[in-house]
Amino acid sequence: MSSTQQWPVAIGEAARRAGVSARMLRHYESLGLLPQVARSESGYRQYSAADVHVLRFIRRSRDLGFSIEEITTLLGLWQDQERTSASVKQIAQAHIDSLSERIAAMQAMQRSLQTLVQCCHGDDRPDCPILDDLAAADEVSPRVS
Repeated sequence: MSSTQQWPVAIGEAARRAGVSARMLRHYESLGLLPQVARSESGYRQYSAADVHVLRFIRRSRDLGFSIEEITTLLGLWQDQERTSASVKQIAQAHIDSLSERIAAMQAMQRSLQTLVQCCHGDDRPDCPILDDLAAADEVSPRVS
Protein backbone atom coordinates (compact mmCIF):
# COMPACT_ATOMS: atom_id res chain seq x y z
CA MET A 1 0.00 0.00 0.00
CA SER A 2 1.29 3.46 -0.78
CA SER A 3 1.84 6.00 1.96
CA THR A 4 -1.19 7.98 0.75
CA GLN A 5 -4.41 6.08 1.22
CA GLN A 6 -7.14 6.57 -1.34
CA TRP A 7 -10.54 7.67 -0.11
CA PRO A 8 -13.38 6.87 -0.19
CA VAL A 9 -13.16 3.10 0.19
CA ALA A 10 -15.61 0.23 -0.12
CA ILE A 11 -17.05 -1.54 2.91
CA GLY A 12 -14.50 -4.37 2.94
CA GLU A 13 -11.55 -1.99 2.91
CA ALA A 14 -13.14 0.30 5.51
CA ALA A 15 -13.76 -2.70 7.76
CA ARG A 16 -10.17 -3.90 7.32
CA ARG A 17 -8.73 -0.45 8.08
CA ALA A 18 -10.94 -0.12 11.17
CA GLY A 19 -10.27 -3.66 12.42
CA VAL A 20 -13.89 -4.81 12.32
CA SER A 21 -15.82 -7.17 10.09
CA ALA A 22 -18.02 -5.84 7.29
CA ARG A 23 -20.96 -7.44 9.10
CA MET A 24 -20.19 -5.47 12.29
CA LEU A 25 -19.70 -2.31 10.28
CA ARG A 26 -23.19 -2.70 8.80
CA HIS A 27 -24.53 -3.46 12.29
CA TYR A 28 -23.00 -0.28 13.75
CA GLU A 29 -24.42 1.65 10.84
CA SER A 30 -27.89 0.17 11.41
CA LEU A 31 -27.72 1.21 15.09
CA GLY A 32 -26.94 4.76 14.08
CA LEU A 33 -23.44 4.72 15.59
CA LEU A 34 -22.02 5.54 12.20
CA PRO A 35 -23.77 8.26 10.22
CA GLN A 36 -25.29 7.39 6.86
CA VAL A 37 -22.39 6.97 4.44
CA ALA A 38 -22.19 8.14 0.88
CA ARG A 39 -23.06 5.72 -1.91
CA SER A 40 -21.58 5.30 -5.35
CA GLU A 41 -23.76 5.66 -8.43
CA SER A 42 -24.17 1.88 -8.39
CA GLY A 43 -25.31 1.94 -4.75
CA TYR A 44 -22.14 0.71 -3.02
CA ARG A 45 -21.27 2.26 0.33
CA GLN A 46 -18.32 4.65 0.19
CA TYR A 47 -16.46 5.25 3.46
CA SER A 48 -14.33 8.28 4.21
CA ALA A 49 -11.30 8.55 6.46
CA ALA A 50 -13.59 10.16 9.07
CA ASP A 51 -15.96 7.17 8.89
CA VAL A 52 -13.08 4.77 9.49
CA HIS A 53 -11.89 6.94 12.41
CA VAL A 54 -15.35 6.66 13.99
CA LEU A 55 -15.29 2.89 13.43
CA ARG A 56 -11.93 2.65 15.20
CA PHE A 57 -13.40 4.62 18.12
CA ILE A 58 -16.33 2.18 18.26
CA ARG A 59 -14.04 -0.86 18.03
CA ARG A 60 -11.78 0.40 20.84
CA SER A 61 -14.82 1.18 22.98
CA ARG A 62 -16.17 -2.35 22.39
CA ASP A 63 -12.72 -3.78 23.19
CA LEU A 64 -13.00 -2.05 26.58
CA GLY A 65 -16.44 -3.57 27.12
CA PHE A 66 -18.60 -0.48 26.79
CA SER A 67 -22.22 -1.16 25.86
CA ILE A 68 -23.76 0.16 22.67
CA GLU A 69 -25.68 2.71 24.76
CA GLU A 70 -22.47 3.87 26.44
CA ILE A 71 -20.69 4.05 23.09
CA THR A 72 -23.51 6.18 21.69
CA THR A 73 -23.04 8.59 24.59
CA LEU A 74 -19.25 8.54 24.29
CA LEU A 75 -19.44 9.20 20.54
CA GLY A 76 -21.68 12.17 21.21
CA LEU A 77 -19.23 13.50 23.78
CA TRP A 78 -16.25 12.86 21.49
CA GLN A 79 -17.89 14.88 18.74
CA ASP A 80 -18.99 17.67 21.12
CA GLN A 81 -16.22 20.22 21.47
CA GLU A 82 -18.11 21.83 24.38
CA ARG A 83 -18.09 18.62 26.48
CA THR A 84 -16.53 18.40 29.91
CA SER A 85 -14.03 15.68 30.63
CA ALA A 86 -15.90 15.11 33.90
CA SER A 87 -18.87 13.70 31.98
CA VAL A 88 -16.60 11.29 30.10
CA LYS A 89 -14.84 10.26 33.30
CA GLN A 90 -18.19 9.60 34.98
CA ILE A 91 -19.16 7.12 32.24
CA ALA A 92 -15.78 5.40 32.42
CA GLN A 93 -15.93 5.17 36.23
CA ALA A 94 -19.42 3.69 36.14
CA HIS A 95 -18.13 1.12 33.65
CA ILE A 96 -15.21 0.29 35.95
CA ASP A 97 -17.64 -0.16 38.85
CA SER A 98 -19.80 -2.49 36.74
CA LEU A 99 -16.75 -4.50 35.67
CA SER A 100 -15.63 -4.80 39.30
CA GLU A 101 -19.04 -6.18 40.30
CA ARG A 102 -19.01 -8.67 37.43
CA ILE A 103 -15.44 -9.76 38.27
CA ALA A 104 -16.40 -10.29 41.93
CA ALA A 105 -19.43 -12.35 40.90
CA MET A 106 -17.32 -14.47 38.56
CA GLN A 107 -14.68 -14.99 41.26
CA ALA A 108 -17.43 -16.17 43.64
CA MET A 109 -18.65 -18.62 40.96
CA GLN A 110 -15.10 -19.83 40.48
CA ARG A 111 -14.62 -20.42 44.23
CA SER A 112 -17.92 -22.33 44.43
CA LEU A 113 -17.01 -24.51 41.49
CA GLN A 114 -13.52 -25.14 42.86
CA THR A 115 -15.03 -26.32 46.14
CA LEU A 116 -17.44 -28.62 44.31
CA VAL A 117 -14.69 -30.04 42.12
CA GLN A 118 -12.55 -30.71 45.21
CA CYS A 119 -15.49 -32.57 46.81
CA CYS A 120 -16.02 -34.77 43.77
CA HIS A 121 -14.08 -38.03 43.75
CA GLY A 122 -14.06 -38.14 39.96
CA ASP A 123 -14.12 -41.94 39.96
CA ASP A 124 -16.40 -44.68 38.62
CA ARG A 125 -19.06 -44.14 41.28
CA PRO A 126 -22.32 -42.48 40.22
CA ASP A 127 -22.59 -40.12 43.21
CA CYS A 128 -21.37 -36.65 42.36
CA PRO A 129 -21.43 -33.64 44.69
CA ILE A 130 -21.37 -31.30 41.70
CA LEU A 131 -24.63 -32.69 40.32
CA ASP A 132 -26.11 -32.89 43.82
CA ASP A 133 -25.37 -29.20 44.35
CA LEU A 134 -26.82 -28.23 40.97
CA ALA A 135 -29.98 -30.20 41.74
CA ALA A 136 -30.24 -28.75 45.26
CA ALA A 137 -29.89 -25.20 44.00
CA ASP A 138 -33.28 -25.51 42.29
CA GLU A 139 -34.84 -26.55 45.62
CA VAL A 140 -33.46 -23.45 47.35
CA SER A 141 -34.70 -20.98 44.77
CA PRO A 142 -37.48 -22.53 42.70
CA ARG A 143 -38.14 -21.06 39.29
CA VAL A 144 -41.31 -19.08 39.04
CA SER A 145 -43.17 -19.58 35.78
